[in-house]
Amino acid sequence: METTRHFTATTYVVNDGATALHEHDRLGIHLPPGGHIERDELPHEAALREVREETGLEAELVADRADVETPNGRPLPEPAHQMLHDIDVHPDGSVSHQHIDHLFYARVPTRRIDPVGDDEADAEAWSWYTPEELRESEFDADVIDLGREAIETVSDAKRSGDDAA
Repeated sequence: METTRHFTATTYVVNDGATALHEHDRLGIHLPPGGHIERDELPHEAALREVREETGLEAELVADRADVETPNGRPLPEPAHQMLHDIDVHPDGSVSHQHIDHLFYARVPTRRIDPVGDDEADAEAWSWYTPEELRESEFDADVIDLGREAIETVSDAKRSGDDAA
């Protein structure tokens, strides 16, 4: 069986020591904004677009860029992580669909969520979680760990005055 792979971008957005998650209708788990990378997009562009569509927030990525000079290229904001997610797993253990996810962290100027995209979760579906609330939650372990890491990364960048990507 052939495995189809799609590129996706996910962004943990942070404001004042908390990150926003919503309960995904179909999957029944809590997730940050994210979705498929369009044919004409770069991963970081898709990350920012998905945040804007799903939350209405204008995000600023907190990401490193390689210090590389090249005559015909440029470094891109680097995701905090790249993940491979099995989407369609069959009873025999084979996988027919996977997502290659570019996971970013970003700061946002407010906690006011007002989705602007079509078919997005309502604002009421979103909640902000501190590291302590994440730790005490029953969310998937990766969501807890990555959410806490995002909060720490964005907070550290703010304290040190690092520029966002």
